[in-house]
Amino acid sequence: MSQKQLKEAFISNLNGTSLLEISAGLSLPPLCLLCRGLLLILHYLHHGKPVSSRKHSLLLDFLVLVSPLLFSCTVLSPIIFFIPFILAAFCAGIFFKIYSQRKREAREPFGQIVKEFQEACLDPECIPAITVFRVYVNVLTSISILAVDFPQYPRRYAKAETYGTGVMDLGVGAFLFGNALVCPEVRQKSHRTQPRFSSLARQVFSVWPLISLGVGRLLSVKSIEYHEHTSEYGVHWNFFFTLALVRLAASLLLAIFPRQKAWLVAVAVAVLYQLLLSTTPLKTFILHGSDGRGSRLGFLDANREGLLSLFGYLAIYLASVQVGLWLLQRRSSVRGWLGALRGLALAVLALWVLLQLCQACTEPVSRRMANLPFCTWVLALCLLLLGFFVLTDLALVFTKLLVKGSSVPCCWKVVQPPDSRKKQGMEAVPVGRQDKLSQLCLISAINKNQLLFFLLANVMTGAVNILIDTIHSKAAFTLCILHLYMFFNCLIMYILHARNIVLKFW
Repeated sequence: MSQKQLKEAFISNLNGTSLLEISAGLSLPPLCLLCRGLLLILHYLHHGKPVSSRKHSLLLDFLVLVSPLLFSCTVLSPIIFFIPFILAAFCAGIFFKIYSQRKREAREPFGQIVKEFQEACLDPECIPAITVFRVYVNVLTSISILAVDFPQYPRRYAKAETYGTGVMDLGVGAFLFGNALVCPEVRQKSHRTQPRFSSLARQVFSVWPLISLGVGRLLSVKSIEYHEHTSEYGVHWNFFFTLALVRLAASLLLAIFPRQKAWLVAVAVAVLYQLLLSTTPLKTFILHGSDGRGSRLGFLDANREGLLSLFGYLAIYLASVQVGLWLLQRRSSVRGWLGALRGLALAVLALWVLLQLCQACTEPVSRRMANLPFCTWVLALCLLLLGFFVLTDLALVFTKLLVKGSSVPCCWKVVQPPDSRKKQGMEAVPVGRQDKLSQLCLISAINKNQLLFFLLANVMTGAVNILIDTIHSKAAFTLCILHLYMFFNCLIMYILHARNIVLKFW
């Protein structure tokens, strides 16, 4: 077999892992975020100022936010169920150290602290959990697209061939979920003051870079005979085309139907598509081609997975628009967000029950077809991860109240209550607002240039695969390459952020 055939066989015919293992893995990013925040607060407690060195800030963020994820999906994957407990214990130790070492004059009874926490007002203009969710999906995707070509990345984490739930199967759905949370239909303040098809017009203009990237990827992959997993999207199709067409189709539907009813449109699309899969030869066509033997003749036949899975991804996107609209409802206090957290927990539980019913009554999860169980699974896990991030932010808000003046980048800012502002005649001022330079962080850096980060990761992945025999790499070499690859990508984003450069021209 040629090197190209070896690599294609290495990522093909896999069956995924358990739902429980993926759920356990999703707890790691929020725990890493919590650990980073607690360490920054502890540093402030000891030194009376935040980490002001850009070099130290980048190093801390990379070692705490990124490096544990690299280890957990490679050499530490056999103990993945223990890692969350280890990180949680470490975070608990830092918290108790902060709690016990507060300044004596600043100490208050624990009950008073809890009451102050519940009544604390949060900056309503920013929901950090959305930003962190989108950034971490990008980071996890960037790690996986290269790590999957190394033997240290468990085969059960790679994309399943037909049925199954691999870690990478979640990637595309989560990417769409994150995009929908900040789409024009969610961000526009009032749909009544906007022309009916204004969002569609903006999407038409904004997706052309995605189509250009899709064409560029297609031409580059074919020209250098790069290894491909054909059953993922087809012969000519790729993720950039899927994202572009889903965004256009969703904007068209939301221009016709009320955006507050996006979830109903999502249910209709997903259920109708599943009915077609279950009652017509459509499923056979997707899995085996027009001749029943896996033919790839003609454009539709050659790209049947990518084209027909658009219906499932469209349903995920529309449901995510509804989630975005719900999250942006005005909640200015911690108490309001505790209620929202309960709502997220109930939604996850309901989707988890629905997933079991869907798999029992129809078929298992299939990323290849983007069937109804797949849509349900993606939404359940995305809401679970989003809920973890909201919980992490609230935990950091509580800790910041213990150490007055402390600040954590990409975390909720505590503002003065409206009543106190009226009495004192002053504007809302975040507690612990520091100089802008000290607020530089890796999450903000990646968030500013997310598409560039993803594109750079794809280019670097291709370069590494061309230069290195990844399949036969040893563990130490693999970890070194993955860390260099991710650090280089993060460093570029950090430099651009430090210089306030946003490479966006559409």
